[in-house]
Amino acid sequence: MLSLDAAFLAPNVTPELVAQQTERLALAHATLTNGTGAGSDFLGWLDPAAMADDALLDEIESIATELRARTDVLVSVGIGGSYLGARAVIEALSDSVDRPVLFAGQNLSARYHTELLKSIAGKKVAVNAISKSGTTTEPAVAFRILRALAEPGCIVATTDKNKGALRKVAGGAGWRTLPIEDSIGGRYSVLSPVGLLPIAYAGIDIRELQRGAIACARACAEPDPKKNPVLFYAAARNLLYQQGFLIEALASFEPRLHYVLEWWKQLFGESEGKNHTALYPSSVEFTTDLHSMGQYFQEGRRALIETFLIIEDGEPSLTLPTGDNADELGYLVGQELTTINHAAYQATALAHREGGVPSLTIRLPKLDAYHLGFLLYFFERACGVSGYLLGVNPFDQPGVEAYKLNMFGLLGKPGAKISQEELLAKVGAAGDEAIVRF
Repeated sequence: MLSLDAAFLAPNVTPELVAQQTERLALAHATLTNGTGAGSDFLGWLDPAAMADDALLDEIESIATELRARTDVLVSVGIGGSYLGARAVIEALSDSVDRPVLFAGQNLSARYHTELLKSIAGKKVAVNAISKSGTTTEPAVAFRILRALAEPGCIVATTDKNKGALRKVAGGAGWRTLPIEDSIGGRYSVLSPVGLLPIAYAGIDIRELQRGAIACARACAEPDPKKNPVLFYAAARNLLYQQGFLIEALASFEPRLHYVLEWWKQLFGESEGKNHTALYPSSVEFTTDLHSMGQYFQEGRRALIETFLIIEDGEPSLTLPTGDNADELGYLVGQELTTINHAAYQATALAHREGGVPSLTIRLPKLDAYHLGFLLYFFERACGVSGYLLGVNPFDQPGVEAYKLNMFGLLGKPGAKISQEELLAKVGAAGDEAIVRF
């Protein structure tokens, strides 16, 4: 269902080098599987079938069907893992989408939300508020703006089962609710009600998505890295990090994978970026970025590794027509654009490897709900193993709170830990003489 091409990792990473990591990999694999490591309270995603059982899937599909019958558009309100997973799936599988899902609460831009309000004016709107607490600033602001615009009975709160501001408000208002289990963190929540309701509303088969994840979970039970792609990927990126590489770029040649790349960046960045360690997760979209970042990849600082994400089949048939050859494309006449795009990938991987950038290629046979579910679970599991190899807790995010504390103080939130006056003094501590103005 998924294959790894490691040819362009050599000589930095070889099967022999990976084999030398077998003991460490087996320990990390067992730590994750058995729930004996740091963050083990957040492993509710590890069994995709248990995360959303048949009864819960029935409920999600029933709510989605009713909302689709009564409304024209769903606005999903959330930030981070509360929106990236659903958006990744919906945009990747856009050919299966028959009902629009829009997203709010992932930023504080007045321009963005004003344009969103214009786009839904005159339409029948459903709103799905997604937050464990209900007090995260960005989605809470957006939800306050949007909830009055929803059709009666068309607000769904996906939130903590027992506590939190959103749970309290939803109970008082009589809104329908879906649970976010305590054991599931945001960036691992795409296959839970957090992601599944917006995905189902869009018209995508959530059972096929889950079925792919279940198949990946079974395939990744093997503790031998020669037989388990999760362990091989985790070992390869860890070995390259030990060799001094600092940045991993996930590269795609398919524009509709944009938010899969964004979801992947949050998954690895928030999971591993601790104790001043880990590869920095970045992304590029080729061939577009070959005309902006290609020079750096070829000849910039040799701190980069690449992971290519390639879809092997299922693209539309589009061939290059004949012309007067002023564009010098006569040699491509009759060839499919898919073939030309694949040649661009092969040429890029070869050029970058010869330029000193090791790369690994992840191949999916096709891009559908089943294979995408397989891929998402593959990355989630690999992230858990990779975090344990690094010696960090892959399931917390203590650093995320720093900016919030400052923002609460600057905006004068009651009970803020740092006062507005103290923060304004820090902001201006350099003094006017240190500021260059034009």
